[in-house]
Order: sequence, then structure tokens, then C-alpha cells
Amino acid sequence: MIPPRRASIRRETSETRISATVDLDGTGTARVATGIGFLDHMLVALARHSMLDIELAAEGDLHVDAHHTTEDTGIVLGQAVAQALGEKRGIRRYGAATVPMDEALAEAAVDISGRPYLAWDVTFPTMRVGEMDTELFVEWFRAFATNAGITLHVTLRAGANSHHIAEACFKALARALREAVEPDPRAAGSVPSTKGSLVG
Repeated sequence: MIPPRRASIRRETSETRISATVDLDGTGTARVATGIGFLDHMLVALARHSMLDIELAAEGDLHVDAHHTTEDTGIVLGQAVAQALGEKRGIRRYGAATVPMDEALAEAAVDISGRPYLAWDVTFPTMRVGEMDTELFVEWFRAFATNAGITLHVTLRAGANSHHIAEACFKALARALREAVEPDPRAAGSVPSTKGSLVG
């Protein structure tokens, strides 16, 4: 029997106050409030398509801009995922997905390696989606990958609409993450590494 894979993290700085709970074996439910409408939309999609349950509440210095809140939600969610994974025993470790969103097509590949790395090959045709600067998406993905301790590659294969591009990227991450964190029935609780442990 797999023990509960659930974690809660709280982070407070002079710029943001964020609390998050993640359940790796959830049903894809989300209760998210960041104060940034489009980011909320993306995090709900992340939960739904990864089948992770995500609860997140954030208060940030949005009177300055959305940068700190966006980055710090990635930090907190990444830390919660890392904590919920524990020793990473019995997981598949790797996951990959290609997701279309109308004209946009994004790929994501995940290795729950304990070695944080983001390879980001995504460009946006506009500077904003709703009230959110499109340059902030790479900041969220980098913060998430770094704090989750994963190697993450995100590549845009096609796309002309910034909303569709962002959504395809988040959904591709969700599907890849779902595969990577899933218990492997053939692994018998072992760590998926020839070294016998995963860094982090």
C-alpha cells in the first residue's frame, strides 16, 4: 500500500505570502487564488490534467507587477511536489507529452531526477495574455522545475495565439508530470535509478 503522497508548504516574504497543498494521488481538483486571473486558469488546468489535487492561496505585491507572485507560486508548488515525492520510491520517474491547443502544439518531458534544470524553447507572439506578461511564463516554469528538483524540457512546435501557447505548455507539463509521478507496479517500491538514490 502506497503511503499518502501529500505535502503542504507555506512561504512568506516581504513580497508574497503563499500557502499550497499538493496531493499526488488526487483527482485533479483545484482551489487556486493568486490574484492573477490567467495564472489561476493555468494552475487549474495543471491540476486537472495532471490529476494532482492543488490548493493554493497567494497574496502578493500586484501593485508592483505580477512577477513576484508568479515566480513564488512556482517555487511553492515545486517544493510541495518535491516533499510529497519523498524518496521517490516506486515512481515511473520519466514522463513526456505532446499537447495540441487549436493551432498551438507543445511538448514537455520530465525527469524526476533530483537535478533541477529547465530547457525552454517557447516564444510568444504578444507581450501579454490578459493582465499577465508572457515573459513571466518561463519564470514560473523555471521556479517550479528548480524547486521540484526535476529536469524539464518544454518545446513549442507550433502556435500563433499566446493564450493557446501558454495553455498547451501547462497542459503538456501536466500530462508529463502525471506519468512521471505515477506508481510503477513493476518497481516494487524501488528507487528508479542505477545509483540506488535520486539526488535531492
